[in-house]
Amino acid sequence: MAKKEEEKKVMKKEKRETESKKGKKKQEKVKKESFFVGVKSELAKVKWPTRKEVLKYTIATLVFMIVLMIFFVLLSLLMSFIKGAFN
Repeated sequence: MAKKEEEKKVMKKEKRETESKKGKKKQEKVKKESFFVGVKSELAKVKWPTRKEVLKYTIATLVFMIVLMIFFVLLSLLMSFIKGAFN
């Protein structure tokens, strides 16, 4: 009789452990789902630029790059002229 009672206790303990493992898996799944729900809600709060704003900033960036390019080309020409004058 004592063996049967011990077996029942062991079975109950194993059952509790498997249930707790299932509970942990559910919690992990809920955490993942809540993460993506949070990401979606945060993306909904973002103020996306309009087409006009994107075009304006793109043109401004290109103009700035061209100005820098001209500056460095002129600087390079100046340096080569100075180097050539002293050779």
